[in-house]
Amino acid sequence: MAIFKDRMGRSLSIKTATSKISNRIYNYYADFFIFWLHLFCYIPSHHVRRFILRLAGAKIGKGTSIHMGCRFFSLKNITIGEDSIIGEGIFMDGRAPVKIGNHVDIASQVMIYSSEHDINSEDFHAALGPVEIGNYIFIGPRAIILPGVKIGKGAVIAAGAVVTKDVAEFAIVGGVPAQVIGERKIRDPHYRLGRARLFQ
Repeated sequence: MAIFKDRMGRSLSIKTATSKISNRIYNYYADFFIFWLHLFCYIPSHHVRRFILRLAGAKIGKGTSIHMGCRFFSLKNITIGEDSIIGEGIFMDGRAPVKIGNHVDIASQVMIYSSEHDINSEDFHAALGPVEIGNYIFIGPRAIILPGVKIGKGAVIAAGAVVTKDVAEFAIVGGVPAQVIGERKIRDPHYRLGRARLFQ
């Protein structure tokens, strides 16, 4: 009779069980750390939030602003370029790499996922997929970016869109799932986003 079983009822060796126990303890520590990190993200200072997020492992470029109420999962895989604005209440999942370019404007309450469950697997395991967001992109409020998506330079994601596949450069997409609804006229963007609101 097996001493250890996984959540599916399968028998585990002592070595595998020990590894799972160690992983569980690490996850408790990580969850506790993330809890405190989220509290720090309500400090009303872009400089302080940037400093704390960099200490926690995120790579954040010069002049980028992170608004209050941001939530992250695993910062070590998150890279944000220069002069980008990350909106209030955003969720960014860094279990797989998430790379955001320069001069990117991400509105409030956007969710960016790099992990999702495989609904066809017997154990409902997580499937990872890196997300890449190019330069000069605008992502509207409450849009959702799913794992494995690459968004090309200058693209626009409409508010509430659910992006399930790659988006071409300068395309405008919207809807659920997101489809091309237009094309951006500007082809050589070189603007800077400017300063973020001081106490947001």
